[in-house]
Amino acid sequence: MIGYHRPSTLDEALAVRAAHDVTVLAGGTDVYPAKVTRAAWGDPVHRDVLDISALPGLRGIAASDAGWRIGALTRWSDVIGAGLPPLFDGLKAAAREVGGVQIQARGTLAGNLCTASPAGDGIACLMALDASVELASLRGRRVLPLGDFNLDYRRTALAADEIVTAVLIPPFGASARSHFVKLGARRYLVISIAMVAASLAVDEAGRIVAARVAVGACSAVAKRLTGLEAALAGQPLAAAPEVVEASHFKALAPIDDVRSSAAHRRAAAQMLTRDCLAGLAQTSVTGRGRA
Repeated sequence: MIGYHRPSTLDEALAVRAAHDVTVLAGGTDVYPAKVTRAAWGDPVHRDVLDISALPGLRGIAASDAGWRIGALTRWSDVIGAGLPPLFDGLKAAAREVGGVQIQARGTLAGNLCTASPAGDGIACLMALDASVELASLRGRRVLPLGDFNLDYRRTALAADEIVTAVLIPPFGASARSHFVKLGARRYLVISIAMVAASLAVDEAGRIVAARVAVGACSAVAKRLTGLEAALAGQPLAAAPEVVEASHFKALAPIDDVRSSAAHRRAAAQMLTRDCLAGLAQTSVTGRGRA
């Protein structure tokens, strides 16, 4: 019989994490399906459970001069319902694509990061927001850029005695806005074939001051398109889709699987990037998403 721990303080949770080989449980929307899959393939091993859902102070979104702090227990539905600036429009769009409303009401952003699936819809959005991950253990706290936290397919830099406590988003200017698009085999409840998230800061003349563009489901981890970001700087927002070139996607390493071929994924990433940038230009024209 497995052990079940449900501490009421973070210190208690960190003590359990340090002393036992446990599976950390928050929303459970990834943990339970994974457990069933392992059992179906004949894996009888079940680790003890550390349920952190009762920990105080880890749910919610707080703003300060340093940016935004998204607690580790913050759910997708919390993001959808929060009064956030246009910088978070892309993350909100991704939140609406995560499963159905039941999953959105239970699943957490931090859990999505720790699962580290290449097709995790929130990861590309958070990379485009230049997010960092706050980790805690009995040894203290540390903060890692998201690009350093996600190491490989379903592998992160989370140490065996650590718990994710928050996702940190830095400021990006009053004019900043974001967008998210994805491609799947159907409209709803779909695992992404490819996805793109972009965040842009634009000056009063409508020129791009800075850009962050990330592609997911086209490599073992989501990747920033740094070459495209540099090429977009100084360009008129309306012309942003025309800046996209095939060379900007060389760092991607898509695979063939049951959902798509590698060639289709690479082509889709280019198409979605143009669509994402066009969507940002459209919100500028219509006035939606202004700070």
